[in-house]
Amino acid sequence: DGRMIKREGVDDKELEFERIALVHLDTIYNAALRLTGHTSDAEDLVQETFLKAYRFFRRYREDSNCLAWLFRIMKNSYINRFRQKSREPAMVSNDGQDGLVFEPRDTSGEPDKEMLDRLLDDEVEQAVQALPDEFKMVVLLSDIEGLQYKEIADILSCPIGTVRSRLSRGRCLLKRQLWAYAQDHGFVDKDAVL
Repeated sequence: DGRMIKREGVDDKELEFERIALVHLDTIYNAALRLTGHTSDAEDLVQETFLKAYRFFRRYREDSNCLAWLFRIMKNSYINRFRQKSREPAMVSNDGQDGLVFEPRDTSGEPDKEMLDRLLDDEVEQAVQALPDEFKMVVLLSDIEGLQYKEIADILSCPIGTVRSRLSRGRCLLKRQLWAYAQDHGFVDKDAVL
């Protein structure tokens, strides 16, 4: 008759969260894996994302895009984790001495340094890593995750025109960076000009 059967010990909020948010678990996990490059880090990021989403689920408007909302939570959590890690000192052994020495972490790297590890050839991964962050995120969300411009605009909190512009510029940068790779691997004629 279309009504949900209430499971014992499960409240309406949990049922709604399962119905609306948890259906996106695989998509969020795949994106988290691309962002972090490591299974355990991706699992931690997904757990943090869904815990925050559940905690603030009462603020979610059912007429809005849940996947975009989850991506925004994940993106903010990822950025906050990177900032926190960059402020923490690294522990290093002191060559046989009993104590530990704290040294500052190298924060010169980009937050997405290992994003596409194991998923793409090294040359392609390096080209994506070399993209400025604002282009990298749009290219990943559009070309890898297959999200629509409106969804990406919601996630990044920017106009659709900005998404289109960044995607176009990001693709152009990738094309330039991968031209020699494409020639070497026979994707384009060796004599072709960019």
